[in-house]
Amino acid sequence: MEKKNLKKRRKRSAEDWVVDGFAYGFALLLMISIILPFMQVLTISVSPASVVNANGFHLFPKELDFSGYKIIAEDENFWHSYLVTIARTVIGAVSGVLVTVMTAYPLAKTNLPYRRGLMMFVVFTMYFSGGMIPKYLVIRELGLTNNFLVYILPCLITGFALIITRNFFMGIPEALEESAKIDGASNWTVLFKIYMPLSKPVLATIALWYSVDHWNAWMDNMLYVTKESLYVLQYVLQTILNNGQGNPEEMVEVIVHTETAKMAALVLALIPIVCTYPFLQKYFVKGMIVGSVKG
Repeated sequence: MEKKNLKKRRKRSAEDWVVDGFAYGFALLLMISIILPFMQVLTISVSPASVVNANGFHLFPKELDFSGYKIIAEDENFWHSYLVTIARTVIGAVSGVLVTVMTAYPLAKTNLPYRRGLMMFVVFTMYFSGGMIPKYLVIRELGLTNNFLVYILPCLITGFALIITRNFFMGIPEALEESAKIDGASNWTVLFKIYMPLSKPVLATIALWYSVDHWNAWMDNMLYVTKESLYVLQYVLQTILNNGQGNPEEMVEVIVHTETAKMAALVLALIPIVCTYPFLQKYFVKGMIVGSVKG
């Protein structure tokens, strides 16, 4: 009987095949749209300038030339900004996850006073903000201009990450916390020794979000920072890609880069995130699903 039931379950209707075909086709097109530009960037970065100028778009290198990487390797501004961005990403992601967890833990408690009002305030910040000028005035009055902390404090926590984490915490059985408190555990002990070890999927998810946000950020550099020693990678990368365009006095002081050097800089800027994602990917889907469906 069980074998017959399994055979019946394996039969697929025409509608199932159509839906699967559409899903796989869409996924294939999406994959191609991502891979082709990346291959183009990688190919140009290892091709001589004469080949790039003669052939234009091509997916595979006809000649190998690493002079572009050599030019970038000699650019001190690029590597200094690389270190600044690494420091920003690590500090920003760790502090962001820590603050998010400490905020989500009390909001996950149904007996917290004014809990609904606090959550409405969090949701409100996701849709409305004071605007660029009021934010600049606040940051200036706080003394954060030309300060490394301007990269960390204004974006210490995001509403969406907080909601996902809070929903995940609500799915953890209350009996675990009650039994721990009977044994004399404090709220801090419950949070760091029970909730956090059980929350690896959602912690990995929000850590990836914070890391990518910090790694790709450059607008705050443009608005609040004028000291070259605090320039982040994406801002320097933008000036490298725009090298030779606009007013040179308004850009970072960099050497003139060829197209191959510009693409080499792009490839080098992608490496850390590309290498980090596979280690967090196994937690990402679970953290998103569980954290988004709880009440």
